[in-house]
Amino acid sequence: MWYPSHLSKFDFATQFGPAGMAFDYLRDATQRSVLFWDVMRKRGNQYRVHSEAAAPHVLSFTPEVLLDGRDLERPVNYALVRIVPPEGTDIDETRRPFVVVDPRAGHGPGIGGFKADSEIGVALAAGHPCYFIGFLPDPVAGQTLEDIALAEAIFLEKVIALHPDADAKPCVIGNCQAGWAVMMLAAMRPELFGSIIIAGAPLSYWAGKRGEYPMRYTGGLLGGTWLTALTGDLGHGKFDGAWLVQNFENQNPANTLWTKQYNLYSKIDTEAPRYLGFEQWWGNHVNLNAQEIQFIVDELFVGNNLAAGRIETSKGETIDLRNIRAPIVVFCSKGDNITPPAQALGWIADLYDSVNEIRSHGQTIVYTVHEKIGHLGIFVSASVARKEHGEFSSNIDLIDALPPGLYEAIFEARTDATVGSDLVEGDWIMRCEERTLDDIRALGCNNAADDRRFATAAKVSEINLSLYRTFAQPFIRAMVPEQAAEEMRRLHPLRLQYELLSDLNPLMAPIADLAVDVEEERRPVAANNPFLAFEQIVSHQIVAGLDAWREGIEALSEAAFLTVYGSPFLQAAVGIDPWSEKPHRRASKTALHAQVLKTRIEELRARIDKGGLQEGLARSLLHVAMAHGAADERGFAAIRRMRRAENNMPAMTLAEFKALIRDQFLMLVIDEQAAVDAIPQLLPADEEARRHALASLREVLNARGPLSGEAERRWQKIVDLFGISAAPLAGPVSPGSPPSISPTPSSPTPLRAVRRAK
Repeated sequence: MWYPSHLSKFDFATQFGPAGMAFDYLRDATQRSVLFWDVMRKRGNQYRVHSEAAAPHVLSFTPEVLLDGRDLERPVNYALVRIVPPEGTDIDETRRPFVVVDPRAGHGPGIGGFKADSEIGVALAAGHPCYFIGFLPDPVAGQTLEDIALAEAIFLEKVIALHPDADAKPCVIGNCQAGWAVMMLAAMRPELFGSIIIAGAPLSYWAGKRGEYPMRYTGGLLGGTWLTALTGDLGHGKFDGAWLVQNFENQNPANTLWTKQYNLYSKIDTEAPRYLGFEQWWGNHVNLNAQEIQFIVDELFVGNNLAAGRIETSKGETIDLRNIRAPIVVFCSKGDNITPPAQALGWIADLYDSVNEIRSHGQTIVYTVHEKIGHLGIFVSASVARKEHGEFSSNIDLIDALPPGLYEAIFEARTDATVGSDLVEGDWIMRCEERTLDDIRALGCNNAADDRRFATAAKVSEINLSLYRTFAQPFIRAMVPEQAAEEMRRLHPLRLQYELLSDLNPLMAPIADLAVDVEEERRPVAANNPFLAFEQIVSHQIVAGLDAWREGIEALSEAAFLTVYGSPFLQAAVGIDPWSEKPHRRASKTALHAQVLKTRIEELRARIDKGGLQEGLARSLLHVAMAHGAADERGFAAIRRMRRAENNMPAMTLAEFKALIRDQFLMLVIDEQAAVDAIPQLLPADEEARRHALASLREVLNARGPLSGEAERRWQKIVDLFGISAAPLAGPVSPGSPPSISPTPSSPTPLRAVRRAK
C-alpha cells in the first residue's frame, strides 16, 4: 500500500477530528478504487471465458437439450432444452408445461432463468414442468425469422407430445423481442398454445406519448433502415448484436456512463457478485443474419406492419394476430424506456374497435402495468418475479378460464385481515378487472397527424433503402471481405471495454495482487463521514447533468421528427395525404368474420334453453358476478377445494370447463334477459338437488362478505329462479361449509370442473 500497513485500520477520525475524517475517507476511497478495478478485471476475464463457450448462457438451472435446431430440415441456431427441476422441487406432470423464449436482441440467452427468483424459477415453484428455447451466438447461414418460427413450432409440438396428460397446452413466455415472435407464431399456429405471456414486448411501434421515451423516432431520424442494411453489409452478411446493445445504452446515458459503475464503486464490499452476474449476460453479444434484422426493422420497427396484418409468410399467408385463440397476458411498465405501455398495448386498439369485437374473436387479453420498473427489471428483478410472474404462473388456469374480453390484472398484498386468505398461497392476490379500449388509449395512442408522420417516415425509409441497394450496396459488399468484417466485430467499443480490462492487458496485472492486500486491510469509512456525503452529492449532480443532457437531446429529437415528417410537402411527395384523417396501419376487417360471427350468435341463441345443472350454475354465477366485472384468484382456489367434495357431477377437463364458461358468458352478452329467464329450464326437478347447488353457489359468492347493490339484486333474482327459499347472501359462512370465493365472471360452478384434483 502507499501508506504503512499498521495504519490501515487505525481510526484517524477519532484521534484527529476533521483531518482524520479526511484521511479515513481517502483510505476508503483508495481501497474501493483498487477493488473496483479488480472487479473490472474479473469482468473482462469472465467475458473472455463466456465468449469462448460453445453454447454460452446465463441460466441458473440445469438445461437438458432435447432438440437442436441445426438438425432440422430448415436449420436454425435455436434449441429446445428441458429445465431439470432443482432437488426438492415437486413437479406435477398433469399441469401445463411452461416454455420460456428469451429475446435474441443483441444479448445471449438465459435471462428468463437468470436466478432462482425468475420466470423459470416461479413456474417451477408452482409445480409446472419448464422448458427453455435458447440460441447460439452465430446464426445458421441463410436462416430467416420464418425458419425460426417453424423451428419453434416443432419445439412446441415436442413439448406437447412429452405431456399427453397435461391439463392444457403449454404456456409460452416471450420476453422483449421474443414476445412479438411468439405472437406471430401463435397467429400462424394457434393450436400449439394454451396461454401466452409477453413481457416488455413491443407490438405497436409507432405508439407513445409526446415528451416520453423517443426511441420510436430513431428510425425516422436516421432516414430509415438503409443504415441497418449498411451495417449488415459491413458485417459480411451478419449484423453485430453489439449495435443493438449500444442502442439500449444510449437511451440512458446517466446509467451507462455513471450510475452502474458508481453503484458498484460505492457498494464494492457487497455489490460485486450481482454486478458480475448481470454483466455476464449484458456483455454476451450475439449476431443475427443481415436479412433477419432487416425484416425486423422494415416490417416492425419502422413499418409497424404486424398489428395491421400486413406481414405475409413465404406462402403468401397473412399473419393476423386476431387468429390467436390462447389467452394473452401482457406485462409492461411505465418505467420502461424501451417498450413503454403504449407500444406494448397499442396493438389492441389497432386491431379492435371495441371490447365486444375482442369477444367476437374469442380472445381473452389480460394486461398489467408496473409503475416504475425498467425494461430489464421486467425480466431480471426478483421482486417482479415473486409478484407479477409468480402470480401469473400460479393462476394461469384462472386466466385461461376468463370469458373473452379485456382485463387488467391488479395485485393486492395479502394480510391477516384478507377475506379467504387461506386460499392464497403467496403474498399477493391477483384480481382481473374488466377494461375498455379507452383504458388502452389513455396509455398513449397517436392522433391522425402523428400517424401520418410515422407513415411518411416509413415511405422515406423505403425510398432510401432502395437507393442504397441500387447505388451503394454492390460496392460495399465487394469491398468488405469476411475477415475484415470479423475484425470490425472484434473491435467494437462494447467488446473492447471488456477485453482491455482483462488479464490480456499487462497493465491490469498489479491490480489482482493489490486487491488481495486491500481485502485483508479493508476498513470502510463511517457512514456519517462528511466527505462520503459530499461524494454522494457529487454523484447526484453528475446523474442530474447527464439526465438533463438526455432530456435535451430527446426534446430536440422529437421536435426534429415532428417538424420534418409533419411537412405537408414531404407527406404529399411520398404519397401520404396531408389532410387525411383515415387511420394508418389499422387491420382490415373481412366479411367472412362477420358471417362466421353471425352464425355463431345464432348457434348460441338456439342453445340458450339447452343444458343441465352445470350450465345453469355457470350462468347463474356469471350473471351475479358480471355486476362486479372482476375475477379473483381466491375463487379458482376455492373451486378446486370444493369440487373434491362434489361427487354428483361429471368430471370436466380444463378445456371443457373453459368452453362452458365462455359459452354461458356469451349467451349473457347476446341476450342477458333471455339467458337468465331460461335458467329454471336447466335445473333439475329435485328440490334437494337445487337447494344443494344453490348453497354451493352461495359459498362461491360470499368470499368478500355480503353482496350489495346490483350484485345483491341479481342474487335474489337467482334465488327466485331456483324456486326454493334461501337465506340472503349476507351472513357469515356456516361452520364446516366449503371455503368461500369472490364473485367473478370466471368463477366456475362448484363442479368437478377445472382439472383433476391435486
